[in-house]
Amino acid sequence: MESFSLILAIVVVTALAFDFTNGFHDTANAMATTISTGAMRPKVAVAMSAVLNLVGAFLSVEVANTISKGLVDEAGIRPEVIFAALVGAILWNLLTWLVGLPSSSSHALMGGLIGATVASAGFGAVHGDVLVTKVLIPAIAAPLVAGIAAMLATRLTYTLGKKADGEASKKGYRAGQIASAGLVSLAHGTNDAQKTMGIITLALVAGGTLAPDSDPPMWVILSAGVAIALGTYLGGWRIIRTMGKGLTDLQPQQGFAAQTSAATVILASSHLGFSLSTTHSVSGAVMGAGLGRKGGVVRWSTATRMFVAWGLTLPAAALVGALAEYVTGFGAWGTGLVAVFLVVSSAAIWKISRREVVDHTNVNDTEEPAGVVTQAMAAVTVPPAHPVAEDITATVPPQTSESTPSKASV
Repeated sequence: MESFSLILAIVVVTALAFDFTNGFHDTANAMATTISTGAMRPKVAVAMSAVLNLVGAFLSVEVANTISKGLVDEAGIRPEVIFAALVGAILWNLLTWLVGLPSSSSHALMGGLIGATVASAGFGAVHGDVLVTKVLIPAIAAPLVAGIAAMLATRLTYTLGKKADGEASKKGYRAGQIASAGLVSLAHGTNDAQKTMGIITLALVAGGTLAPDSDPPMWVILSAGVAIALGTYLGGWRIIRTMGKGLTDLQPQQGFAAQTSAATVILASSHLGFSLSTTHSVSGAVMGAGLGRKGGVVRWSTATRMFVAWGLTLPAAALVGALAEYVTGFGAWGTGLVAVFLVVSSAAIWKISRREVVDHTNVNDTEEPAGVVTQAMAAVTVPPAHPVAEDITATVPPQTSESTPSKASV
């Protein structure tokens, strides 16, 4: 009993550590566009997002129930299995944060849980229908729906704002961005904090502390909300830079359209109990907003790397989760070995990240260079009606002395 209590405590602490990484990994979902357009100062933005993440954690438990009751068979799942799943999810979150890619923390958690469950109890312990209908289909549909909605909303805002005063319009949309960013933060807490609630609840059921089919206890809801809020306040500045500057160049109108569209998709999915990736939704909305502005383009080189990370998230986290579960099967020393590996790996990733520090002081300093596809699209884009003199001068090739007659020769 004492040994079991120890492993259960380790699982709960590790789950909250994952929730913390989820917070700073996904801060960009709510605040990247607001920060990149200058609507809010970086530190103020992440502080507001953290508070609303905490509030959102108390609004629903539908997604938590999908994790704890629907995805895998509760019978036969040991706390060590859940610990192994969390190891896979945390390491994938840290690796993608290191390279600045907005991958899905949700899918990392799903992948780790599936891999560890299969290694422990076989494929039959995974509910394939739930995986397809509430995880995989939303993963494909969410960025498409959010992207199309954001593109249409962007075009509508520019059409309606043609006769509006430019500066007054920008100020209005910046205010709208702040409100919509708050809505995304609230939605993120409603959806993502619940995933950790579901994992902890599943561990408590597996350990016999809770009865099967139980809802998350209040202390689980509170601790998960606080953990994700603290992670959000830390700020995942590397991913904020990619989301705000790497995918496209956003104006306030586009930022407002992107965030409103993403928040609508996330809140609707949370209500239906879909374990949606907020990263997929917001990334799709940002790309849609980029394409919605006339002359706007998406940096497809960055988007392609992001798509590859999305595709690798489930299988990569599942593989790590399965390997971790295999090692924990050797007993207490195996579990200890996996725990040491997690701590050492996390410390190594953090140390590597210090070689090039990205924080609130330089998050908007650099932009990712345009890729080949973006350059090609820009080349065929209709130029502005009234180009500035400097641009005209820059496009005229210099003339040599031989081809240009001098005043003396005239």
